[in-house]
Amino acid sequence: MAEHQGQTDAIKKIQLSSSLEQVFWTKRLAVAGGSVGLEIFTHYVGNGSSLEIELSDQNGKNFGKYKEKISGNRFWTQIRVPTEAKQALYANVKLPKHGLQMKSNPLIIMPPIEITNAKWDKKEARRGDILKLTADVKGVPDDTEGEIEIWEYDSDSAHDLITKFPVLVKNKKVELEWEYEYHEDTDEIPTEEELQKYGNHYNPPEYFFRVKAGEVQADSSLLEFKDWIEIELKNAAGEPIPNVDYEVCLADGKNKTGKLDANGYVKLENVPPGGYTVDFPGIDEMDY
Repeated sequence: MAEHQGQTDAIKKIQLSSSLEQVFWTKRLAVAGGSVGLEIFTHYVGNGSSLEIELSDQNGKNFGKYKEKISGNRFWTQIRVPTEAKQALYANVKLPKHGLQMKSNPLIIMPPIEITNAKWDKKEARRGDILKLTADVKGVPDDTEGEIEIWEYDSDSAHDLITKFPVLVKNKKVELEWEYEYHEDTDEIPTEEELQKYGNHYNPPEYFFRVKAGEVQADSSLLEFKDWIEIELKNAAGEPIPNVDYEVCLADGKNKTGKLDANGYVKLENVPPGGYTVDFPGIDEMDY
């Protein structure tokens, strides 16, 4: 820090020396192809002063020069680690007009991480199903901690995060079991009839999961939600009305027909979730 001593009651002109104090990475390790922060601190450098950043690896290979401006004696930027960089990455910083330069500490480069084959063990889920989520992960050692996020898919990309779990990489793989449960009210799912007013079509709730490890992430394919309907028909006295034909208009606009059993009951499995209507075409309320 600059220091000056002098007497009072006198005007003195002082020249302060500019200095480049620190150039450092915000992390010690980074994955090739990932990103990392670079911070630069100076003293007595004017706002808007030109700044040059040159990147090179352990072998001296150069990865380009970036020209920036510094403000408030501090500069921060996000650097993408070149995928071709070997072993370590350095940032050589220059202030050309001030004749200053400084080299950063080495950023240790880890091999690229690859996450592939993220998949559910089923294409459809029902309430209470135990689902297995798996993905292949290369480029990190065993017991590296990653994360799995489960999202409800939205066609406009406004996906809703449902839950997330930490997960460890074992034998180049992550694996997790999750019990499926739909927590929203299915009555709020727009039906085909409602959506057709706006030129759209019914789509059941769908889910995907996202695997994260290091700076890399990958998404699975979509998982579709299937629901069930129970129908029970009784007369005013509470007695079952058996063997009656039924017709159900499902949320996706399709119809399902059949006959109630001897107890006036039927359970329809694997139906699209959402609102539905039931009609008994062969019965008149006055008959009961």
